[in-house]
Amino acid sequence: MKNHNNYSTYLLIILLLTLSCKKDYLGFDYTDGSIREEDVWSSDRNSRGFLNTTYSGLINGYNVDGEGALLASASDEAVNSNVNSRINIINNGTWGPLRTIDDQYTNMYTNIRKTNLFLEKSSTSAITPASDIPKLKGEAYFLRAMYHFELMKRYGQIILATRSFTTTDDLDLPRNTVDEVVGQITADCDEAIKVLPASQSDLGSADKGRATAGAAMALKSRVLLYAASPLYNTSGELSKWAAAAVAAKQLIEANKNSLLPLSQLGNLWDFSVAASNYSPEVIFATNVSATNSIESNNAPISYEGRGRTNPTQDLVNAFEMRVSGKPITDNTSGYSPTAPYSTTGVTARDPRLALFVIYNGQSFKSRAVETFTGGRDNTPININNTKTGYYLRKFLSESAAWASGATSVNRNRAWILFRYSEILLNYAEALNEASGPVNDVYLYLNQVRLRAGMPALPIGLTQSQMRERIQNERRVELCFEGHRFFDVRRWKKGAEFFNKPVSGIQITKSGTALTYAPIVVENRIFAEKNYFFPLPQTELNRTTQLKQNPGY
Repeated sequence: MKNHNNYSTYLLIILLLTLSCKKDYLGFDYTDGSIREEDVWSSDRNSRGFLNTTYSGLINGYNVDGEGALLASASDEAVNSNVNSRINIINNGTWGPLRTIDDQYTNMYTNIRKTNLFLEKSSTSAITPASDIPKLKGEAYFLRAMYHFELMKRYGQIILATRSFTTTDDLDLPRNTVDEVVGQITADCDEAIKVLPASQSDLGSADKGRATAGAAMALKSRVLLYAASPLYNTSGELSKWAAAAVAAKQLIEANKNSLLPLSQLGNLWDFSVAASNYSPEVIFATNVSATNSIESNNAPISYEGRGRTNPTQDLVNAFEMRVSGKPITDNTSGYSPTAPYSTTGVTARDPRLALFVIYNGQSFKSRAVETFTGGRDNTPININNTKTGYYLRKFLSESAAWASGATSVNRNRAWILFRYSEILLNYAEALNEASGPVNDVYLYLNQVRLRAGMPALPIGLTQSQMRERIQNERRVELCFEGHRFFDVRRWKKGAEFFNKPVSGIQITKSGTALTYAPIVVENRIFAEKNYFFPLPQTELNRTTQLKQNPGY
């Protein structure tokens, strides 16, 4: 772990970070030019402002490479239209300690140190009334847990930092075991759960976006699900799956969250829409900012978008049939290869396909998208042209405007870190692994399906059949949200899904007739070492005990 700077330099960095924040509650302003430790903790305003800066470590997933890439493009969900995107180092076998991306090592430890400073100093600070301190410390406990988890899911074993190290401390430390890391994360979550408001609905308008007990429960659910999964649970202990199920059920039984209707699901990520602004489905999200960059980075080329995220045919194939509820690979499903995107009748696909993926003929901003060969959204000479025959639909707001010659229109956006459908899927998965496909597995998995307009699963599935359906439901419901990249890893299925080419579709139009032919778009490489991120060489150069992840 890197050496940290002294207080004055550190607080200057904090000031610069806070001045760039978008949301009012993150404001933290000094006007006298004096930035000293005593200036922070001797002031109620500044002490609270210091805590607010600890939120700056929350990771916004809309732009992983600095050019609009999603982590989905480093999985079988998507291809990035920019062949030079740094996201491709994960796909082409060049990923290593000197060639990193989404490297959060320094960022997370920097923010963990902030949380530790607040936990250590706040009890004797000028925060008034003092009765607020336990709740504020609860936020710090949650954020410390969150940042440790961000490290764990990337690097596996990590160094636990439960105090604010100084320049005189020995920082040449070995990594803790995964079980120790999980134990600390869950303990911090439990501390947060004790004192935080239950959910976003229990916060005033000025405090929307702060950590809640529900957020801590959601994090606990996710970390225990990861800990129970084959990548971490090498001995297959069923008790770990049972613990993950209990954690997810705790949040479900809190009865503070619910699923939006299908008609509102497409607007979930647009916080300018009143029904989506911290809706009951949103458990926790990053700070809100007004932007149209998500649309300009991902919209089809005829809309002057950069078309960055191109969904794969592999993902499109995962969307089942609306009437039968069966996978399209089932000969009795009703799937029609001549009408692959049908929305009506027995050939209709899962309604989420149209909400999450832009395909040929789909309406976007009041006109049809053309991804057939020679169509206005399939022009190979345009460097931003789709590589797969598809464009991203999820996250995009039709109310945003970005094209040249038009008035720019931003929308209030946040990256949703936890939402309720994930918790239902977490519970179904953990319970199925712990107890088999019992009634509750069907009950909570079907809540996600029924909200989507899909039929309930057939009774009588085996545990392995249910596992396959749950994994596919996660693939569809949570697509592009960063889950697939880590889900495939925790399931130890990298060789099955990531070590092979990804496909797209070539559509030929003759008159009004369309023909569809799958194409190989990009070869992918996944090695055993890629289950975890490489630690950056700059960090290894500072220590003798840290050690690189195997294979790098």
